[in-house]
Amino acid sequence: MASKRMQSFSRSLKTLRTFNLTSKDPLTQCLAPGLSRSMATETSMPSQVSREYDPTFLQTAPDPAFELQDSVLTTIYKFPTMEPLRFESYASKHLHLPLRRDILHRAVIFEGDFTRQGTASTKTRWEIHGSHRKIRPQKGMGAARLGTRQSPMLKGGGKSFGPHPRDFATALPKKMYDLAWRTALSWRYRRGELIVCEDGMDIEHPETRFARQIFEHNHWGREDGRSLVITGSFKKNLFGALKDAGEDARVQMVKEVDVKDLLELGRVIIEKRALDEILSEHQSDLVSKIRSAV
Repeated sequence: MASKRMQSFSRSLKTLRTFNLTSKDPLTQCLAPGLSRSMATETSMPSQVSREYDPTFLQTAPDPAFELQDSVLTTIYKFPTMEPLRFESYASKHLHLPLRRDILHRAVIFEGDFTRQGTASTKTRWEIHGSHRKIRPQKGMGAARLGTRQSPMLKGGGKSFGPHPRDFATALPKKMYDLAWRTALSWRYRRGELIVCEDGMDIEHPETRFARQIFEHNHWGREDGRSLVITGSFKKNLFGALKDAGEDARVQMVKEVDVKDLLELGRVIIEKRALDEILSEHQSDLVSKIRSAV
């Protein structure tokens, strides 16, 4: 039996050696000539094309879905005549960001929670003034059993599970909050609702009637949606004229504005100095921190 196995192994080994000598490609010899065919996608590689990987390709290749611009232009107007003066260039990461509703929602909730006072307070039964003796005996009076006069069941008693002073503020990363500011400004800019005016925007007369004529002429009034006017500092005539014109516009200084104000009204009319101040204060996600060696 063993000799037969050795003879079979020797014949197989001799056949394999003969096959290797007569064929350089075993796969070609195994495939029948009638079944072999060329792939439809096979093509010859051009000689001028290099097969080496270029690491700079991903940095220089444009995005087919959305190509981010380096900068955008905005017109600077003279208030209140709205005469175009010049163009100003701003980085696309300041005024040309895509809309992120989730980030805007978190920023508005963060601001709303921060403005809650949280001063509601009630007294428990141990904080009500008076004696804590038992009102009447437990039995023999023919009435319900009662404890002290501070019981929450009685009028003038304490409050069970009532509100107490607390802090409603929630946490939000500063980089996300700064991104929400620029996203809100970008949303206004892309819709054509961000009007940038030259520094020193003010009116000649502090009269409400005069301010309403300006807003009606430029289609900024109540019929076209109220407007938010943002200035870098206090303007006596402008603030005095818009004080009683709340149905047409609202004026605020830049330090009083938040993300909700930028999204609430129909358009934003902002002084250039105020816009630059907002962009410079809310770009922590763009400026890398330099760690000091200790």
